[in-house]
Amino acid sequence: MYKIPGHHHISMITKDAQINNHFYQKVLGLRRVKKTVNQDDPSMYHLFYGDLTGSAGTELSFFEMPYVGRTHRGTNAITKIGLLVPSFESLEFWKNRFESMDVKHGDITKYAGRDALHFEDSEGLRMVLLNNNGDDIPEYWSAWKDSVIEEEHRILGMGTVELTVRHLEKTARTLRDMFGYVEVSRSDGEVIYQSVEGQSFGEIIIKQQDGEREKPGRGSIHHLAIRVKNEEELRYWEGVVKERGFHSTGIVDRFYFKSLYFRESNGILFEIATDGPGFTADSTVEELGKTLDLPPFLEERRAEIEAKLAPID
Repeated sequence: MYKIPGHHHISMITKDAQINNHFYQKVLGLRRVKKTVNQDDPSMYHLFYGDLTGSAGTELSFFEMPYVGRTHRGTNAITKIGLLVPSFESLEFWKNRFESMDVKHGDITKYAGRDALHFEDSEGLRMVLLNNNGDDIPEYWSAWKDSVIEEEHRILGMGTVELTVRHLEKTARTLRDMFGYVEVSRSDGEVIYQSVEGQSFGEIIIKQQDGEREKPGRGSIHHLAIRVKNEEELRYWEGVVKERGFHSTGIVDRFYFKSLYFRESNGILFEIATDGPGFTADSTVEELGKTLDLPPFLEERRAEIEAKLAPID
């Protein structure tokens, strides 16, 4: 059986690409590694932020939907994103930075067993900075040297992702029995799983919560993508998903990676995505994210697509 080596990316909804672009580059110091469009609806931007090359496990992606309403928070949703920073001193640095830049945040506390600083972007997307405290990170994560954040405090990549569901054990079975995640902690109404035991870059916390299903809007999380190395492994997991009785999209070629999508029993949308070929498939490392990149099947529509998109820096 193949193992899931960690998170691949996570995708959210934004109402305003320009504001989003400023926050994730100029406030959080991430690199915009791809400016492209939603391949299923090329009238909207699809922006990716991450490390130097947008390595798997560092990618935050956003679909711009200018007419989207607010999020009505509830259950059966992905409800929080953890981002790893090097140290406790980094949390203190970020707390001071958030205060100076009027970013909504809390005090330094504990979350999933780590020192943590909860915060939100301007659209209410809930995130938490987590003290990596010298733990291993994937060797291929590569820092972006031109970040506005000094090296000792830069965001490293994705950590714990929070799922909130009505029926905890249904989602737990999907992670544990289907994907081989390891249970590392359990308390009343909460369980933590890791794809690689002892490592937070593939960690998922499931929280039980009754009530209304979340109604997505600006600042909500659309789906979580988990990593596989290549198409061979993706085809293996396609078979596993089918055997478990879940309906999937089948394998979709996204040009920068191949993937499939399915919803587990609580309705959480998962994507399984390959590591490659990556964002340098149509760009040099130096030019990543600077121009509008389109997959080959959309290139002939470039003039039409660009005419419908508002320019962003």
